[in-house]
Amino acid sequence: MKIKLLFFVFLFPITSSFAHQPILNTEVEMSSNKPYVIENPEISKAIYSTLTGTEHFYVVSSDKPFNFYAGLTVPKIDECNNFPRFSFAVLDRDFHIIQEFDGQNFQWWEWYEPYGKKWYWVGPEYGEDFKSSNVFDEGTYYIKIFNKDNIGKYVLAVGDIEKFTPLVIAKTIITLPSINKKFWDKKNCN
Repeated sequence: MKIKLLFFVFLFPITSSFAHQPILNTEVEMSSNKPYVIENPEISKAIYSTLTGTEHFYVVSSDKPFNFYAGLTVPKIDECNNFPRFSFAVLDRDFHIIQEFDGQNFQWWEWYEPYGKKWYWVGPEYGEDFKSSNVFDEGTYYIKIFNKDNIGKYVLAVGDIEKFTPLVIAKTIITLPSINKKFWDKKNCN
């Protein structure tokens, strides 16, 4: 087991050049008054979360102009033909819409993520091909995640600079089994 762990720790930085840092978000409240704080908005992260009846809010702040990327994916579960579709909006500091992305009418597509060895449904993105195509001015911005019933599991991808420190790798080793169990369980099939 120790040999596998050491192999993973040394190999992971090499193979993760197109991966997002996985984060399992289990926060109870993610309201506009108490949003989830995304630190270092240019660093790529995949935030796994679940809507349980209310929309989720994320906040991004920067004291200098920065590349902005946001996109939605949903775990693709074998033998599950139906999956929740999510929309998102990018808002300014006063919660005015900068741009809204309609996931209900979006043509979601299948994608295999080779490092986590999982299939996803890929939804709308603010950017292109999982990369930023927008520079935002310094300031505070919000991302609102929602769907018709505000129910279901989703993944919010943000940032496009891959950065895996030893601490992030250690957290990933611990976090991935929980993410896989919670998000690819066939009980989640709608």
